[in-house]
Amino acid sequence: MFRNKEIRRFAFGFLALTLLLSGIGFLIHPAAGVMALFCAAAFGSAFFIFNYNRYQYIARLSEQIDLVLHNADRICIEEEQEGELSILRSEISKMTLRIREQNEALKTEKERLARSLADIAHQLRTPLTSANLLLSLLEQENEKKERMALLRETEDLFVRMEWLINALLKLSRLDAGIVSYQKEEITARELIDDALRPLLAAMELHEITLRTEVPADMLLYGDKNWLQEALLNILKNSLQSAGQKGRISIRCQDNPLFGEIAISDSGSGFAKEDLPHLFERFYRGKNADTAGYGIGLSLCKQIVTGQGGTVTAQNAPSGGAVFILRFPKQAVL
Repeated sequence: MFRNKEIRRFAFGFLALTLLLSGIGFLIHPAAGVMALFCAAAFGSAFFIFNYNRYQYIARLSEQIDLVLHNADRICIEEEQEGELSILRSEISKMTLRIREQNEALKTEKERLARSLADIAHQLRTPLTSANLLLSLLEQENEKKERMALLRETEDLFVRMEWLINALLKLSRLDAGIVSYQKEEITARELIDDALRPLLAAMELHEITLRTEVPADMLLYGDKNWLQEALLNILKNSLQSAGQKGRISIRCQDNPLFGEIAISDSGSGFAKEDLPHLFERFYRGKNADTAGYGIGLSLCKQIVTGQGGTVTAQNAPSGGAVFILRFPKQAVL
């Protein structure tokens, strides 16, 4: 307590004042001098005990804060009556709770990052292993036709790896919260046409029947480029599910609350046990295409929900899968 400069100054001042008043008291009358000394001793003792207890409590608070700084699992700050120390205790309790929550969040994020890195390494290892095998076969193959087939397979693997790396980069940007979505008015027709354009050749090659029902005046609000990315990933999934000579349908509905885009296909739909996990990162259902990575739908959901929308998946009563995207009438960004 006496390490405090203000306490030392007060003690010295109080001692000097006590000696002065006691001296004056003794000059007046010995009883007055004794009374002055007694009163000063009583007041000084009360002041010392009061401040000693406060400093002891502050010392205990300091120890608890030190435990928090050293990642203690539990802390126990004793109750204090109303006053400045009670306010201090309350604020420290809030601080320790906040620090604990942040530590838990960091721990969870660290574990999630470790799992993600392990998944990424696994996803990249498979095509890299296949590419190395193909290059080895290419080195040994003399027939031009066979060499060209192996080169096409190798090129396809590298294209898939490029898509995987780009998708992971986009996911990492979304996870880091560094993506700033643009607020703009988009026509549903334009958004769907732009998302379909990269897939039209593949649809024609697989003889996919495409049907769209989009109100001409339907408007959506959000970031066009990112929403196009979200739709493209769902359309790719529908294209793979529909198969040769399949069907894909895109229906849009507009109401005062939200705009809805429903994308359905004529594929086999989803297994019941897969439905709750479809949008989880790296999840692949039991009927998943061997070329899939389980990233597209996860990326889609992050983009749509990040702009205030929702995306769900279900099996159509007549068969096949249905994805339903809903966007609020006003941008929620």
